[in-house]
Amino acid sequence: MKNKLLYILGGLAVLVLVVFFSVELFLGSIVTAAVNRIAPTITQTKVELKSAHISPLSGSGTLTGLAVGNPKGWSDGNAFYLGKIHISVQPFSIFGDHIIVNEILIDEPQFTYETKIVSSNINDLLKNVEATAGDKSTGAQPTAKNGKPIKFEVRHFKMTNGKVTLGVGKAALPLPMPPIELTDLGTKEGGITPDRLAFAVMRSVTSGVVSATTQAATQIGSTAGAAAAEGAKRVGEGIKGLFGGKP
Repeated sequence: MKNKLLYILGGLAVLVLVVFFSVELFLGSIVTAAVNRIAPTITQTKVELKSAHISPLSGSGTLTGLAVGNPKGWSDGNAFYLGKIHISVQPFSIFGDHIIVNEILIDEPQFTYETKIVSSNINDLLKNVEATAGDKSTGAQPTAKNGKPIKFEVRHFKMTNGKVTLGVGKAALPLPMPPIELTDLGTKEGGITPDRLAFAVMRSVTSGVVSATTQAATQIGSTAGAAAAEGAKRVGEGIKGLFGGKP
């Protein structure tokens, strides 16, 4: 009788483990598919997330290999690439219409900043995201099983050790980016849609990219010419205007 009970308990333990890992894999597949389906409609560019792993019990996980392509009119390369994104989500909130993200940590992101005197690929990408925000016809407004639009609340966002490469090819100039930290995105509103969240984050990231290039204006001028330095300055002024005078 004792051995039979042990067999039963052992079988239940194996079943629990199988279910747990199946759900974890299932969650990762859902997140990966959702990003690859929704993100391109927000950025209007090619976007690819390689994989995602999220624990249904702890809510912690990692997104791996997020590549966002350049807008039309720029090189065929990526505007930026995020090797790993560590996230912490309130357990099982991912199954509802209000997903609460406790923390997003991005380390060593890679950006490519291309300029054409008064425009840039990063600024055009931001414009794409801004144009998408609130436009229900783009398909960037996913809904939960209850039919309500899915909204996100991000309590802490931090990006560190970022690098931006100014230009492409042999004249490319690598520059360090200042750290970016944001808190309570969508908290007051009770959650915001994915496009609104993307715009809020991209706005700060764009400012960080421009800050890195304008602070290195003298270095840019010596390696890429005065026109490039002036172009970076004008793009920075244009972005400040887009944000109402604030970087």
